[in-house]
Amino acid sequence: MRSVSFTAGNHITLLHSGAEFFPALIAAIDAARLEIYLETYIFADDATADAVKEALIRAARRNVVVNVITDWVGTGHRMSLTLREQFRTAFISHRIFNAWFKRGITCTHRKICVVDREIAFLGGLNVIDDHYSDDGSRKPLPAPRWDFAIRITGPLVPRIHAEVESQWMLLGGLNLRYRWEKFRGQWTPRSMASDAPVQAALVVRDNLRNRRTIQKAYLKALGTARKSALLATPYFAPGRKLRKGLAEAARRGVEVTLLIGVGQFRIQDAVAHSFYPKLLRAGVRIVEYRKTQLHGKVAVVDDDWATVGSSNWDGLSLLVNQEANVVIRDVAFAQELRAHIERGIREGVEVEREAYVNVPWLDRLWYGAASMFYRSVLRVIAMGKYEE
Repeated sequence: MRSVSFTAGNHITLLHSGAEFFPALIAAIDAARLEIYLETYIFADDATADAVKEALIRAARRNVVVNVITDWVGTGHRMSLTLREQFRTAFISHRIFNAWFKRGITCTHRKICVVDREIAFLGGLNVIDDHYSDDGSRKPLPAPRWDFAIRITGPLVPRIHAEVESQWMLLGGLNLRYRWEKFRGQWTPRSMASDAPVQAALVVRDNLRNRRTIQKAYLKALGTARKSALLATPYFAPGRKLRKGLAEAARRGVEVTLLIGVGQFRIQDAVAHSFYPKLLRAGVRIVEYRKTQLHGKVAVVDDDWATVGSSNWDGLSLLVNQEANVVIRDVAFAQELRAHIERGIREGVEVEREAYVNVPWLDRLWYGAASMFYRSVLRVIAMGKYEE
């Protein structure tokens, strides 16, 4: 596994939800001169996705090379074929990740765009209208989806470009020599750490050398935390090591707060509830966000460590799917993201420890059954590597 390697001198802008993200993304696409790579889990059939699609088509008409990767599961088979035809007629290259599970049970859950090797976008936002549920039901949300992305310029961009370009090339059916070279790390630019602002690092999870990189980045941050750790995730079902990391940080006096999305999937909520008692006893504060769909995968530890990305705190993100986060060491950025998370906490509902001391037996049975089912499925999918 490659260690986290920071580059300095980056400029990073935090983008909150679609109202900030999509105008910035489309503006960058419209200004593109040479090349665009876009990789996303969901590319929806709605007005927001159409606006991004039209921007990509305008770029292609300017003779910009446009390469788009969409995930087969996230985007859906029918929409994947529709996009392929629409992009083909517009002279946009399009590749579908893992159609019919030919690469095993894995998805690209990453959300990345790189424009002219100069500007990169990365985070949790799919190409979808954030006023509607992203589970295929098209259910209107009471408020825009709570999510984050970042816009990056600076020396980290070539590293992100190399990652998405490598994904594109691998999907094109490259030979075993290329795959071996990538495994050995020769296709990943190495960066030197620096004390100059803004320091940032790309942290990916794949099924080659980076199987535990995102998890270990979180564990290191929790293990060295001195004052506080604020973590937000829509799905909470981590393995034993991360749960232990949260509990140990809280026991040594760190103010650990989990902001968890609830209400989208009943079984997912039950699995998360099964972990609440031990975490609450250790002193972890748990807040459930119910205002709208929480989709952000963000965290702030102490005053200068922050991360934004695509990785949930669940078995699929941590052990199966391909993910991408950026870790940022910068006080001003951490403070800005902290303010957003703290606002989300104020809008949420705190879970009281007393509520889980005498949980009705029927609820305990449901939580336990859901947890057992989830763990069993993850052990199969992750080939026995789901850590308890």
